Amino acid sequence: MKRALFLDRDGVINVDRGYVYRKEEFVFVDGIFDLCRYMQGLGNLIIIVTNQAGIGRGYYSEKDFQVLTNWMCMKFLNEGIIITDVYHCPYHPLSGVGRYKKDSECRKPKPGMLIKAAKKYQIDLSKSTLIGDKITDIEAGLAAGIRKNILLTSEHIENNKFLCVLNLNSALNCLKKV
Repeated sequence: MKRALFLDRDGVINVDRGYVYRKEEFVFVDGIFDLCRYMQGLGNLIIIVTNQAGIGRGYYSEKDFQVLTNWMCMKFLNEGIIITDVYHCPYHPLSGVGRYKKDSECRKPKPGMLIKAAKKYQIDLSKSTLIGDKITDIEAGLAAGIRKNILLTSEHIENNKFLCVLNLNSALNCLKKV
């Protein structure tokens, strides 16, 4: 069984500017490449799991998302990092338009994207790590059985189920201590 680093996209990989779908708007978060290189060096697959309600709301298309995703993956590759796969959920149960208005098992906080990746790549979720910037990311990780969940936040949240850090450099330091 393999291990993976699961990453949310907006707010973890790129600065969350609200419905980012063009490379001109995409700014990588400080520390993302160092973190991914470290985790890849430990044998982790790097997998992105991202809700993309902007597709469901009609703000941009699946094609727009795929063009940006391909560009982003090439930027990682240029940094020596292989993105194993990118899972996205375009659905939204309330604000989706047309076929995108539905409750989906792939929409975080549900663990559908994580479960699909685990099956496809034979990943041991209990030995994997998830980093997100919203509590729904963490809830998905916990629901999937991921034991190392890291929330990027400036808030202090009392819990014993996940780690809260201010930034990716802090996350990397914590992962190096484990």
